[in-house]
Amino acid sequence: MSVLEMRVPSPGESISEVEIAQWLVSDGDYVEKDQAIAEVDSDKATLELPAEESGIITLKAEEGDAVAVGAVVCLIDTSAEKPADFESSVADDAPVAEAEKPAPVEAPKPVSPDPVAKKSYATGVPSVAAAKIMNENGISSNQINGTGKDGRITKQDVVAAMAAGFSANDAQGWGGSRETTPKKMSMMRRKIAERLVAVKNETAMLTTFNEVDMKPIMDLRTKYKKAFAEHHEVNLGFMSFFTKAVTEALNLYPSVNSQVEGKEMIMHDYADIGIAVSSPQGLMVPVVRNAEQMSLAEIEREIKRLAIKARDGKITPDEMTGGTFTITNGGVFGSMLSTPIINPPQSAILGMHNIVQRPVAINGKVEIRPIMFVALSYDHRVIDGKESVSFLVKVKEMLENPERMIFGSKDPVEVLLGL
Repeated sequence: MSVLEMRVPSPGESISEVEIAQWLVSDGDYVEKDQAIAEVDSDKATLELPAEESGIITLKAEEGDAVAVGAVVCLIDTSAEKPADFESSVADDAPVAEAEKPAPVEAPKPVSPDPVAKKSYATGVPSVAAAKIMNENGISSNQINGTGKDGRITKQDVVAAMAAGFSANDAQGWGGSRETTPKKMSMMRRKIAERLVAVKNETAMLTTFNEVDMKPIMDLRTKYKKAFAEHHEVNLGFMSFFTKAVTEALNLYPSVNSQVEGKEMIMHDYADIGIAVSSPQGLMVPVVRNAEQMSLAEIEREIKRLAIKARDGKITPDEMTGGTFTITNGGVFGSMLSTPIINPPQSAILGMHNIVQRPVAINGKVEIRPIMFVALSYDHRVIDGKESVSFLVKVKEMLENPERMIFGSKDPVEVLLGL
């Protein structure tokens, strides 16, 4: 009998402990090499733990246990033979011709997920398009049986469920039982809570606001989005414009791109921009490295890559550390105005909000324009009010005049005249 001890690998620098979030296999199961056997939480990310060899597994830790990096979490009997009825899960990601067949015309009725079926972090989580339809129609994820990858709810699942209709038993409401349900916070959620409280207690946080007329950028996107997508194979979104405007403004006001370390103020000669994204595990902030050197297309590609990894729970701690400035967009959830909390050890964060048609004065006349409120929360210990306000005004100017981003925040006419 040959037994392999599987130990917890180090998820990243400075992480000494993880938590077993969920076992994806049961004690005594046969597992294959590279098969995901568990999800582990660190204070920075949720990661999958793959089997190092094939064999019969014996679990040595329970779900919810805090385990030190390097500790044994399971044993694998590598001498065990594969059961005849064993179905490989490692090959599930390979393309299957059967999956390309069109779905049946008859819409399936919404049913409750099979409690025996294997679940993952994506089970019951709607895609962006699906979530939009569900929010507009007051549909809960409990009413939809997701058929996407790992049980994710797709737009087609929602449309099919709506076409089939919902029974009275599907309606969601208060039970009136006065029962309470305890839910343990994940290690990452506990760490986020600690960090946010620390920011409020240890920084002199202040927020300044402004508004941006989004019409120039919206007109530019409308005109070039098709050509941009065909040429760069990525969609042109608002976030790349904001990221580019921020990097140019940071170059003019470097203290906004700094951080406090002891008695020193650390200045950065680069802009690593954290982009806050919502994931099934909670809020994550992957970092776009050296964003100041990227084009709009490169920024869009990197944001898309990181957002997909965060959504699928495959992002690494290294991809979420070391940012110098953060952008968060509460507008995608309908937020009109908020005061974002600084992401330590950074000194500032920019909050985007929803775009609303508002009456504004343009050249002495009232016009209806798409307006977004923006907020800059900053650490007053290292950033003065003049710098913070000037920074946000510069971001506003470049967003309302997108061509300025091409010329390093300068007016193209000024560049032409050599001013």
